[in-house]
This record gives sequence, C-alpha cells and structure tokens, in this order.
Amino acid sequence: MPEKLLRLGAIGLGRAAATMLPSLIAHPNVRLTAAADPNPEARARFEADFGGRAYATSAELCASPDVDAVYIASPHQFHAADVFAAAGNGKHAIVEKPMALTVEECRAMTDAAERNGVVLVVGHSHGFNPTIKLIRELIASGEVGPLRMITNLVYTNFLYRPRRPEELDTAQGGGIMFNQIPHQLDIIRVIDGGPLESAYAITGIWDRARPTEGAMTALLQFTDGVAASLTYSGYDHFDTDEFHQWVGEGGAERKPSYGKLRRELRAFATSAEEARGRTASGFAGRGIARPSGPMHHPHFGLVIVSCEQADLRPSPDGVLVYEEAGVRELIAPPPRTYPNKDGVIDEFYDAIVSGEPPLHDGRWGTDTMAAAIALLQSARERRVVTLTNEDRPHALR
Repeated sequence: MPEKLLRLGAIGLGRAAATMLPSLIAHPNVRLTAAADPNPEARARFEADFGGRAYATSAELCASPDVDAVYIASPHQFHAADVFAAAGNGKHAIVEKPMALTVEECRAMTDAAERNGVVLVVGHSHGFNPTIKLIRELIASGEVGPLRMITNLVYTNFLYRPRRPEELDTAQGGGIMFNQIPHQLDIIRVIDGGPLESAYAITGIWDRARPTEGAMTALLQFTDGVAASLTYSGYDHFDTDEFHQWVGEGGAERKPSYGKLRRELRAFATSAEEARGRTASGFAGRGIARPSGPMHHPHFGLVIVSCEQADLRPSPDGVLVYEEAGVRELIAPPPRTYPNKDGVIDEFYDAIVSGEPPLHDGRWGTDTMAAAIALLQSARERRVVTLTNEDRPHALR
C-alpha cells in the first residue's frame, strides 16, 4: 500500500476524543495537526499537548489548508453540519456514532460526501473490534457451518456517567438508543453481513431523574433468516464485564464497581454541576486515555454467535470456539494501542490512500441508524417494524 501522510483535525475534544486520540496519534501515517472545540481549556490543552492549531469552531478547522481529514466527535446534534462543512471543503471525515439523529440527515451526509468526492466513515463502534472481525472470517471460511443466531447481552453503568442535560433527552439523541444500541447493531450487522428485515423492541425508562431510555431488549431478523437478540441495561447494577474476566469495554483490566457511579452522582447538586463533571471526564479534564496495565481486546458485553457446527464467543484475547470436540481459543493479533480503536483508522486510511471501499461508509451508517430508530418506534408503538426502504422510519417521534 502506498504511504501518504494524512493531516487530521479533531472536531470535539470530549470523552470520545480522549479515547480515540491514542489510536490516531499512534498511526504511523496520521499526524494530528488541528482541533476545534468551543471550550478554551480543551483548546489550550490540545495546543500544549500536540502543538497543533486549535479553533473555536468546526467551520474554521474545515477551512484550514493544513488539514486533509477530520474526526468528528462533536455533540450528536452537530454531526450533520460538521460533515457538510468537511465535505464542502474537500476533507475526508470519520463521524462518531450515532451518525445523526434522523435518516434524512444521514442520507444528506452520505450524498454530500459522494458529491464532493471524499471518504466518509462512521465509527468508532464495536463492530470494528478485532474479535468480531475474526468471528466474521471464521464464519466465511465455512469451518463452523452456516450462521443461525446471534445474542448480545450488555449491562453497564452508562446512564449514571455525568451528563449534559441534552444527553438525558431522547429527542436530542440522549439515552442508550442512539449512544449504545448502534454498537450492538453494528456487531450483528458485521457478523451477518446482510440487511435487516424486521425489529421488535421493549424499552425501559426506570429512573424519573434520568428520563430517557436506559434499557432495551429486542429481537431482530435478517433477510437470510438469522435471528439476533439484543439486551442492554445502563442502570449500574449488574455488569457484564463479570462475564469477561473483568476486562473492561476498552480492553483494560479493572475491578468490580457495582453501583459506584450511582453513589458518586449524588455529589452533583445541580444539572450544571453534573455538566461540568461531564466536561472534566473528557479531554479537557484528563487528557488522552492511557493504559494502566495489560492490554486486551475491546468488547461489548457478552456476545454468543451460534452456527450449525459451533458456538463462538469473544474472549479478552481472541475467540472461543465451542464445538463437539470441546472448547478451543483462537488468538487475535494483539492491539497496537489502548483503547484499541485502530480498526476505524485503518479502514479510513486505506479508503483514502488505496481507494478500498470502507465497510462502515455513509450508507452503512444510515442503515444502522434506521435500525436504531426502528427499535425505538417498535417499543413506542408496541409492534414489529419492517425494515424496507419504504417503511423505514425517518425521524424520532
């Protein structure tokens, strides 16, 4: 593959950026040259840590001649405008999930990228995990027989992490349906590879002080007949890291902390104090995420993939294969960085330099968001939603 230095600017220096920056700066052919954030403390820290130029607005960054591509980690409601600004200035773009808050916005973003001849990749999501890629390759090899069923069970403390007010408002993209469910959808879509046909979900809003969806259980079916069951709870009680040898979502070893964030949240007397706590947990407050021990692969709860001849499950270091002869483990190549988000950078870079079409392009991201919106619609209307081009829901309701 020909080498090319990619000069990249980061839009949004919050929590997502703090976990993505290690993979960006570790890539041998990517140089972080700029950032944009309305927070002057975040801008000052970026310039001190990286020596690049920091702007107050994404428009200024996208107009910079010193930037070839952008990583967009701004609040969800700004994703579409930031992609339009990037594409209009000829910049390639990675946009964090959720891609946007409506299917119409997602399609417009995709059209803008294609019209301006730039690469658009949607991520990071856990569909990029090396263990998920290994499962897909194992199924494609035919070694474990045809895929039949996928189960993903995730219990976290998501809803009790410090939040800005809009992050607790579903209409503004708050809660799990647009922040966490896209991870699950991306995992099952990468594994199956085909289009989804139908979705049925039941959601829960179980805390009046945090009035957005914090739990969901769902059944989806692909057009090839494969079924996927998804369960997510972000209520900080049980933690599925217990099933993963206490390796956390990012791949770092950790200790149990049941209910810890629920207790810590009581220290915030007002929503404004909580919002400041949210800022402190991002790049401005703690810089980039750094490993504190052995590195393992990232994961997203308990994933069990059922094929005719074996069941497959990601482990901290690879994939466990449960078959008639017993259990064996396939080891995936060790991660280059922590948290390991190398996959999205590699896919993005290869698409720009070699012209290799990315899997997680705008059309893929649009379909993922359509499925997330369909799940929310299904729960609200208590019915199965069919996922076709005609019936696909186009906006939050």
